[in-house]
Amino acid sequence: MTSPLVALITAGSAGLGAATARLFARNGIRLVISYDSSGQRAYELVEELTNISPLTAAGTDRQDNYVALKADLAEKDQISQLVDNTICIMGKLDIVFSNGTWIRLRDINDLDDNVNEEDWDTCFNMNVKSHLWLMHAAKPYLDQTEGVFITTACLAGVKVGGSSLAYSVTKAAQIHLAKGLAQIAAPKIRVNTVSPGLMLTDCGLQFPPEKQEEARERSKLKRWDVAEQVLCFVKSKSVTGVNAIFDRGMAL
Repeated sequence: MTSPLVALITAGSAGLGAATARLFARNGIRLVISYDSSGQRAYELVEELTNISPLTAAGTDRQDNYVALKADLAEKDQISQLVDNTICIMGKLDIVFSNGTWIRLRDINDLDDNVNEEDWDTCFNMNVKSHLWLMHAAKPYLDQTEGVFITTACLAGVKVGGSSLAYSVTKAAQIHLAKGLAQIAAPKIRVNTVSPGLMLTDCGLQFPPEKQEEARERSKLKRWDVAEQVLCFVKSKSVTGVNAIFDRGMAL
């Protein structure tokens, strides 16, 4: 009997990470979700994942099917430890959904407001380097399973926009990084990216209400299915180096 797939989702306790975790659990995928400061929320999600998973209904209710681990994605050593702990608990790794990000709201049309060095350093660390470190740590295990590495970028990485110039530029770099990783990791590992526009997650809700409403009004579709695209990348064995853009028809 084929063993269930195993996934690691970073920043997995809320927003797109949690939505993807729920979708994965409903599809019988075992999961480690990482969190930084929201431990209680992460453990509540683990309980929910256990309850909705067909693995539980099938009588394979192992306590390690769904696990939450604390990790600061700004720290390279903690990323490496996160992967090591995932392997120790799960025994293998088929899927990595690298979902961490960092934003700080700035006036993107004001150059003076976009030259804060700390913003740029933190954006590059979280939006670019953390994904590189995670891929480096996970690659030996994904090689073994011929798995998939998926990152969350942003529409702001395709067209200048978003919370700040630093955010937009580093999201563009993240998309380019994923294409480079796809080249390096082939033929065994697939690497793809999802790039949604403004989602009303913890990050999206930091935007002023008028910006949130503007995003809703500009979109032709009034719904998101980004988690479904992440699962599609998991299932699609011949797709790599792709950036899936989710603008809900804004460009039409």
